[in-house]
Amino acid sequence: MDFAFFKGFATSGALIVAIGAQNAFVLRQGIKREHVLAVVLVCALSDALLITLGVAGLGALVQRSPTLLTIARYGGAAFLIVYGLLAARRALHGESMTAAADTPLSLRAAIAACLAFTYLNPHCWLDTVVLLGSIASQQPEGARTWFGIGAVSASFVWFFALGFGARALRGVFERPIAWKVLDAVIALVMWGIAASLLLGG
Repeated sequence: MDFAFFKGFATSGALIVAIGAQNAFVLRQGIKREHVLAVVLVCALSDALLITLGVAGLGALVQRSPTLLTIARYGGAAFLIVYGLLAARRALHGESMTAAADTPLSLRAAIAACLAFTYLNPHCWLDTVVLLGSIASQQPEGARTWFGIGAVSASFVWFFALGFGARALRGVFERPIAWKVLDAVIALVMWGIAASLLLGG
């Protein structure tokens, strides 16, 4: 196997593991054991699509379009602010007292949320299409494909580990205060990302 595979795997893994909107949502669904397979598949396949586009050269095209970047920045920030407000409301009013009592999402709503956290979040585009695409473009011609395969593999490994591994935390989240803390953290993460977008970070 080409060394570029491991380079792509490590680079993608380092970017994906950072706390973000996608990860917070996958973690919450994993703890609730709600549509976990669908959630991790949608996130991983979406990342795979964006990584492939980046390796194919779309990243350079996106960087040359200030208008597109601006639309993505403000649209993504608005979405994250609203989701953060919903999480904050749950934390403050105790709407998610236990995994069983929390209002369940339908499969359609869970998939829609996954798609939104991916395609409406400029950070996902920057990490996958722009950053990974830029690194891939620096690889020798024959190594780019292996780099992309490695990057996509890291995404699948991470989302499946996060979604299904979250079940180990279910005991902790039998306590209402744990859900309050999780939702508070999710709200702060969403607002932090939104702030970085609005401030041009």
